[in-house]
Amino acid sequence: MFKLLKNIDRKGYKARYGGLEIFKFIGPGLLVTVGFIDPGNWASNLAAGANYGYALLWMVTLSTVMLILLQHNVAHLGIATGLCLSEAAAIYVKPKYARLLLSSAMLASISTSLAEILGGAIALNMLLDIPIRAAAVLVTIFVMIMLYTNSYRMIEKWIIAFVSVIGLSFLYELSLVNIDWNTAISSWVTPSFPKGSMIVIMSVLGAVVMPHNLFLHSEIIQSRQWNRENDKVIKKQLKYEFFDTLFSMVIGWAINSAMILLAAATFFKTKTEVTELQQANKLLAPLLGHHASFVFAIALLFAGIASTITSGMAAGSIFSGMFKEPYDIKDNHSRLGVAISLVLALGIIFLISNPFNGLIISQMFLSIQLPFTIFLQVYLTSSEKVMGKYKNSLFSKILLYVLGGIVTLLNIALFVSMF
Repeated sequence: MFKLLKNIDRKGYKARYGGLEIFKFIGPGLLVTVGFIDPGNWASNLAAGANYGYALLWMVTLSTVMLILLQHNVAHLGIATGLCLSEAAAIYVKPKYARLLLSSAMLASISTSLAEILGGAIALNMLLDIPIRAAAVLVTIFVMIMLYTNSYRMIEKWIIAFVSVIGLSFLYELSLVNIDWNTAISSWVTPSFPKGSMIVIMSVLGAVVMPHNLFLHSEIIQSRQWNRENDKVIKKQLKYEFFDTLFSMVIGWAINSAMILLAAATFFKTKTEVTELQQANKLLAPLLGHHASFVFAIALLFAGIASTITSGMAAGSIFSGMFKEPYDIKDNHSRLGVAISLVLALGIIFLISNPFNGLIISQMFLSIQLPFTIFLQVYLTSSEKVMGKYKNSLFSKILLYVLGGIVTLLNIALFVSMF
């Protein structure tokens, strides 16, 4: 997909940046945002709000701050080097370590695809009463056709717009339910670890800061690339990319927070046990009345399809990067990477007895793999050999390693809580 973009010679191009030019750079961040308001994320937020009220809102804040820093940093890699994270790892990391790290990233991509396909399947089950496994097959086939024919580009903006409208619906509902704003504001910035909450905490982290999105962002940011030999152009790109990332991630933070707030104000308040994602349609009832279930299912279907597309693209990018190649759906390595992620995810779905728990566990696995991707990314973006003069400053390097340390400590806490 981006192979041709990388080979275009734009030395003669003079970048013009007018007042509205910034909007030409909006897009990659929103595509990443779709990835973390996916069905797995909905399940994690629903579990967090229903089981622990407002107590885990701080995890959304922490995850989003981490996400902004990490996504900007990995986009920096794509802009400055013309390589995605997977390509850079294959080129600059010792082969045995690169294979191990990128293989774990592929497993994370499979886990992501599992959640996205399962979410779309649950939506079809709600809409047409199709059995979950049969619906998962339909979602997988549809997404693979879209990816292999490249037709997803025709409806990509519509998918993002539709999911955004549903996100705004969640936000609007906040005015229709009784939210304890004092508690909510405090919970946004005050860490707490209620008994038995570590699995949900880690699922929220894994649902927001997703390893496959780090690989994907470094690839798709190159669709906005002009001339890497022009320092002024690169600096403009970095500035506008940061705005795109910041703008998009804040939208994601608001939507994720709204989901937890609404779940806390409905399920937690009434002590309603949540055992399936379908119950979340009740969150839309105050706004949409008797049509809430239908609208929720449509939104979930589009979210599932959109995020499965990005998950498939990320898998293609990771796998092709192992062979030091950019993502190009016409290339066999990219095609195989997409197939591995989607088909294996579909196979696992056939083994799952509880879809809701499957969504939660899949997000928890992402958080376990995340430190490996973070430390790989920071190593590469801090290397002068890789980045040249655009390598991380000492402060950025320390900050990013601290983030990796925080994720590692949370994973250790998760394992301790399980014994």
